[in-house]
Amino acid sequence: MKFRSRKDILFQLLGFCIIGFFIGIILFRILSIGIENYTITWTGILMFAVFGFLIWLGFGTNYELTQTKLKYKSGPIRGKIEIDKIHEIIKGKTLWSGFKPATARNGLIIKYEKYNELYISQKTNDSFIKKILELNNKIKITTD
Repeated sequence: MKFRSRKDILFQLLGFCIIGFFIGIILFRILSIGIENYTITWTGILMFAVFGFLIWLGFGTNYELTQTKLKYKSGPIRGKIEIDKIHEIIKGKTLWSGFKPATARNGLIIKYEKYNELYISQKTNDSFIKKILELNNKIKITTD
């Protein structure tokens, strides 16, 4: 079963501000030196790369539950966790440091193996928890 990532206003605002800032810089350069004299420099390429990366994160973040694995994708970041290695899920809390293939706050912190944590932010926490408990009912669910 596939789950799309929820996008909250903080992620969207941050992305739009960065993209708008880069577009403003490019337009300022074009207007100040003229379109016929404008050449793409390494800074322009870097700005377009960041722009593309943010778009990729925004539209390419999702999660999939199979019978044995939780698979996640967030832009170029991909991975999978064995469902039987998950021992706890913390609901409604935000992980501010660590590994976060997510685009929103108040998601799920998935604790697996001994000390590893993964933060995800699918559209609905409850449907994800219900589905993962069907696959492994030994997972402890903690609400914040």
